Amino acid sequence: MRVLSNFFENNRNWANRIKKQDPDFFSKLSKQQNPEYLWIGCSDSRVPASEIVDMMPGEIFVHRNIANLVIHTDLNCLSVIQYAVEVLKVKHIIVSGHYGCGGVKAALGNQEHGLIDNWLRNIKDIYRHNQQEIDEIEDEKAKVDRLCEMNVIAQVANVCHTTIVQNAWKSGQQLAVHGWIYSIDDGIIRDLDVCITNPDEIAQTHRIK
Repeated sequence: MRVLSNFFENNRNWANRIKKQDPDFFSKLSKQQNPEYLWIGCSDSRVPASEIVDMMPGEIFVHRNIANLVIHTDLNCLSVIQYAVEVLKVKHIIVSGHYGCGGVKAALGNQEHGLIDNWLRNIKDIYRHNQQEIDEIEDEKAKVDRLCEMNVIAQVANVCHTTIVQNAWKSGQQLAVHGWIYSIDDGIIRDLDVCITNPDEIAQTHRIK
């Protein structure tokens, strides 16, 4: 018996449902992808990007990693951003974290977790720069959630600091970078009121000429 045979059955059922709704869906989808959105989110299995914004295949380009980080030495993430911006010409990049993120929670502590500790150092730096505000929060859950928000805001900045995004703005390309956060408790996305659309909105030290 084939291992994970239920996955194949689920796939056939899903494909049949889609074809009933739109018989030409897959033939149209196979010809090209033309999404307007790049989603940079967390790998957490409870945060499926397309589903929580109710979008179909082909409508959103997705990159996910532990704690939705955008690190300037991460060629995987940078390659996704470059392809999305320069080839797909997306109009929006959405960095979406989620409350109760395990990566953020781990970064707040001092326990060793292995290789991932090197990755989480990036969140520890955000904590270090905002330690007074976070340490003043008494409730542990609220403390983690606040750092989750700060992490999203920092990653939005990191996206905007890339030469990829700044060169797109220089060339006149319409591109907005947003910071959102998702609540697993109620399934609702909240806007963190962070939206950057041009280099004038980022720090002078990170602007390229």
